[in-house]
Amino acid sequence: MKVLVVEDDVELAAQLRTALTEAGYTVECAHDGTAGEYLGATEQVAAAVLDLGLPGMDGIEVLRGWRGQGLAFPVLILTARDAWGDKVAGFRAGADDYVLKPFRMEEVVLRLSVLLRRAAGHASAEIAAGSLVFDTATAIATLDGLPLRLTAFETRILRQLMLNIGRTVSRSELAEQLYDGDTDRDFRSLEVLIGRLRRKIGEARIETRRGEGWRLLPGDPS
Repeated sequence: MKVLVVEDDVELAAQLRTALTEAGYTVECAHDGTAGEYLGATEQVAAAVLDLGLPGMDGIEVLRGWRGQGLAFPVLILTARDAWGDKVAGFRAGADDYVLKPFRMEEVVLRLSVLLRRAAGHASAEIAAGSLVFDTATAIATLDGLPLRLTAFETRILRQLMLNIGRTVSRSELAEQLYDGDTDRDFRSLEVLIGRLRRKIGEARIETRRGEGWRLLPGDPS
């Protein structure tokens, strides 16, 4: 899944990129409000981590711009401001949650995973498709109770399929969540990655819908 990080502190943005990438996300970064507002409006992002104190446009302006365009992806605000009025302004502009600086990277990752699974309609951190279970908080997948050894790309694909369990995920949607903006969308590589994931979780668990995409079965194959 693709997460947009809008943070003017380049070092902090790099730390967030590393933590989120290690958690299995694809990450785009912007270092000012204008670029962040544009990327959020033009890239197919699943969620955004947004600083309030940005050059160009502040975070509240960016968030109002997204919501004004009908963009409903979850937004986690990062702010050094602890005044109640700033928090209220963020929520009124359309924020879903906030974290006060300084913070632990683990907290950002966990809060983001909660927002994403809630947006997908899942109440629990663990999503199950029969005996296949994916923990959205830790990005660990198990099959019949045993952990699966997945690559970073395989984990990203499985996360997207599990969050959309039972629904066909198109090739373009999956590619958007798998690759960052500097990487070419290689659909042949995507086919190879799906094939590898199938061999690890069971060939019949992922259905190919020709001309449409892929669908993860909600239960164990019969």
